[in-house]
Amino acid sequence: MRDFNENNATEGVLKSFESIQNERIKQLMGSIVKHMHEVVKETEPTFEEWLKAIEFLTKTGQKCDDRRQEFILFSDVMGVSMLIDTINNRKHHNETESTVLGPFHAPAPEIELGDNIANNVKGEKCIVKGRVKDVKGNNLPDVSVDVWQSGPDGLYDVQKENNVVDLRGRMKTDENGNYFFKTVKPQFYPVPTDGPVGEILNFLGRHPFRPAHIHFMVKAKGFVDLTTHVFIDGDPYLDSDTVFAVKESLIRTLCESKDPDDGSPCKELTFNIILEEEN
Repeated sequence: MRDFNENNATEGVLKSFESIQNERIKQLMGSIVKHMHEVVKETEPTFEEWLKAIEFLTKTGQKCDDRRQEFILFSDVMGVSMLIDTINNRKHHNETESTVLGPFHAPAPEIELGDNIANNVKGEKCIVKGRVKDVKGNNLPDVSVDVWQSGPDGLYDVQKENNVVDLRGRMKTDENGNYFFKTVKPQFYPVPTDGPVGEILNFLGRHPFRPAHIHFMVKAKGFVDLTTHVFIDGDPYLDSDTVFAVKESLIRTLCESKDPDDGSPCKELTFNIILEEEN
């Protein structure tokens, strides 16, 4: 293309995509270019500002490794992850709503129902239980329930240097669709702020905190995989989750209870799950 200028720039780049055979890629790239060009035309960034943006993306990539995904974190705090999740998980009946996967999911050890997943942290004992059903109310046995959470210190096991797997486990529901495990009471915590995402949150005057929650990934044959959280009622960050993942239907109240094994006092959290059938 000759005489590239601000009036014909977008048209010129889109024309270069005409030979793309994959229609989905052509659609995605065309939309990305049109919106990027519109942002540039609207804001008219200086070369210095554009370089700052490039440096930010470069530092974000450099912060990623096999234990941390800074780009996912960036997507989370910009609300992009939840927007994509919402679009791809529209519910039609009474199915349990989904939320973001988050950057700290990792392979979990197989556990038996009633096992304790908090083996290397100290905190307030908590029993988590529930039943998995379909939209018609039928109990679903032999469903995979994968759970993970941060500790009372606000850290997930993969953020620590000791390489000890903790506060995560994968179990199967019983013949009545029940699951049950022991852990410690979840706490609100900040997302990592020692990288470029922390810098941009600070620059924007936003806090880095997530309300207390436990992650769930639920899978059953013939049903849509579910990735979700259960949130704790009364948490101070429910209305300002830095990754925008809170949904009213996922908030539960902690109740006072007793450990069925030794009778000691503990908290109890009930989170029933309804899966969506595959089409």
